[in-house]
Amino acid sequence: MIIKTEKVKVYHGIQAIEPIHKPVVTIGTFDGLHIGHQKVIGELVHTASTIGGKSVVITFFPHPRTVLQPGYDLRLIISRKEKMKIFEKLGVDVLICIEFTKEFAKTSSEDFIKKYLVEPLHPVKVIIGYDHHFGADRKGDLQFITEMGKKYGFEVAKIAMQELDETAVSSSKIREAIRHGDMKTATKFLGYNFSISGKVVMGNQLGRTLGFPTANIQPDEPDKIIPEYGVYAVLLEWKGKLYKGMSNIGIRPTLKVNKLTIEAHLFDFDEDLYGEEVTLYFLDHTRIEKKFRDLELLRRRLIIDRIKVKKILGDDSENNDADEDAATAPQE
Repeated sequence: MIIKTEKVKVYHGIQAIEPIHKPVVTIGTFDGLHIGHQKVIGELVHTASTIGGKSVVITFFPHPRTVLQPGYDLRLIISRKEKMKIFEKLGVDVLICIEFTKEFAKTSSEDFIKKYLVEPLHPVKVIIGYDHHFGADRKGDLQFITEMGKKYGFEVAKIAMQELDETAVSSSKIREAIRHGDMKTATKFLGYNFSISGKVVMGNQLGRTLGFPTANIQPDEPDKIIPEYGVYAVLLEWKGKLYKGMSNIGIRPTLKVNKLTIEAHLFDFDEDLYGEEVTLYFLDHTRIEKKFRDLELLRRRLIIDRIKVKKILGDDSENNDADEDAATAPQE
């Protein structure tokens, strides 16, 4: 199956791959496509451009760990759609998505090189990260792939580990930051704002009665990692435009709902979003989810939240005088 976008051609599997001119290839799961991954992709795109060739990424879905370790609760940093979008922004020419199954996991390192790299692509060069391994026998490291390069006629280049503040960048550390609502660390390691994409669905419309109408978002990736429950400063992307707002993630204990909801209240926005596809970008976590004694205290707390979030987003339009009663109200 082939999918064509404006800038990247996407293959699902290797059966229908068309001839690619001077392919420069990298291989990986690229969960999160963080700054370390981006270093690899940047070198890939630059090298391909320099030799007049095409940059090619081979990636896998679902995440290999979920197949090799059944029951392991691995939450994804980015969905397949989001990953494709980032690859496109990074300038990748060709994306090859291979379904990772138990049968595929039995493929040896050399068989993988022959069947998925050499035969369909005939690469000029292969670029890998510092800790890359592949194949059922785990032989697919830098030394092995260099030997295979000599055998099959392609060059190999390695990209060093990326570090920030002496902390090695990894998908697991990014997941940990997101789980704790540390969006600043997540953003620093990812190189972009963590996001959740999905369709706006009908809620109970209680927010509207409190003066805070919200868009309730159903994530399009059920295995997506969910940040710590609470209030966030966010940007919502809809039809190519960004809108400022605040989001609440949680089970709404004041309302005794006990069901996960992801809702966003947008500032100075009155469009109907029901049924629309949107993306919510998380900039900062302002407080954890709390249970309030009644709806009036919740409403007053939401006013305080709005003031804080607007300051984070550089929006000083809030009328602080009108909300003086809220700022002095009990918060729980």
